[in-house]
Amino acid sequence: MTSELLAGVRTLPDLNAEGKRVFVRADLNVPLRDGAITDDLRVQSSVPTLRALLNQGASVVVASHLGRPKGEPDPASSMAAVGTRLQELLSTEVLTASDVVGEDAKRKAAALRPGQVLLLENLRWDPGETKNDDDFAAALASLADVYVDDAFGAAHRAHASISGIPARIPGYAGLLLERELDVLGGLLEDPARPYVAVLGGAKVSDKLTVLENLLERVDALAVGGAMAYSFLVAEGIDVGTSRVETDQVETVGRLVTAARERGVEVLLPTDVVVAPEFAEDAAATTVEVGAIPSDQMGLDVGPQTAATYATAITGAGSVFWNGPMGVFEWDAFAAGTRTVAEALANSDGFTVVGGGDSAAAIRAFGLDDKVDHVSTGGGASLELLEGKELPGVVALRS
Repeated sequence: MTSELLAGVRTLPDLNAEGKRVFVRADLNVPLRDGAITDDLRVQSSVPTLRALLNQGASVVVASHLGRPKGEPDPASSMAAVGTRLQELLSTEVLTASDVVGEDAKRKAAALRPGQVLLLENLRWDPGETKNDDDFAAALASLADVYVDDAFGAAHRAHASISGIPARIPGYAGLLLERELDVLGGLLEDPARPYVAVLGGAKVSDKLTVLENLLERVDALAVGGAMAYSFLVAEGIDVGTSRVETDQVETVGRLVTAARERGVEVLLPTDVVVAPEFAEDAAATTVEVGAIPSDQMGLDVGPQTAATYATAITGAGSVFWNGPMGVFEWDAFAAGTRTVAEALANSDGFTVVGGGDSAAAIRAFGLDDKVDHVSTGGGASLELLEGKELPGVVALRS
């Protein structure tokens, strides 16, 4: 079944790309360290759409943002490393432009032949990108005949390359964007039951709207990460020096009460791994949540809690996971997140990892190929599940 989110959106099978120059807005916003890519998931995810277009005989202009440059050229956020990796994955030459809509980009785009690829420099080197500037959008659109949006990770931004280009030339959804909308739309519209959501991460405030929306739809919610301590405080539990958003406690308590009244099972930690300070080498101890020392902070859910969450996941028809259970980057506080990841990998239900740190975690554990879908867009996936319209999707509707 195709999600209702795709209604009115033209997709790649609707496009005859032979002989056309296609502008592909990809999400190649990868993490870099000392100029090298540390996680190429987003580059890999862009390849199927690019290959499909090249196989049809299109020439392709690829563009993305990378990092947060301030609207001007910044060598630290150059697309050079991405171009090298993209060339390796496509097994074909990837030409690069030294600018975005300047003379080099225009000249190289005009000279493209069928089967060739040109990667523009970082879109956010131009201030017109984030401002959705008309002139900048028109300049981008002039580089191609048709537009394909495959950048789900940026679909929640009304930027020039997302909203402005398809207002000027015909727009289509790429294979990745179509898959993201289909999968996440299915969770919104008709998830297999029981539907279990697992939410973690640092802040309740970042996920309050999606929390409200999920509690209207799920059968069970399991909460971990630092945000769990605001839930525990709402239950009247002393959490020591654990991170708590005091201004969210009342709201959280109200949401949990309302959810339980509707029959939603809300699972909170019963044991946690604590330490006297937020440090990788801090001494870790597992305690019951009612016995957290006043001078210690929770940095992971405990084994009892992780096992309970794993049981809920195992019995689910659908699972959505967003946010780690603890500081998974540090070995002493990774067990809870690993247990959840392993439960998803072993589940017979339909499993979705909602991007961001959860995607990084499941890849770090080598389990990303054992779940049904790992989203490339943390913020976009959350906004979609909040029930918001994504500007990138609205712009493609004919």
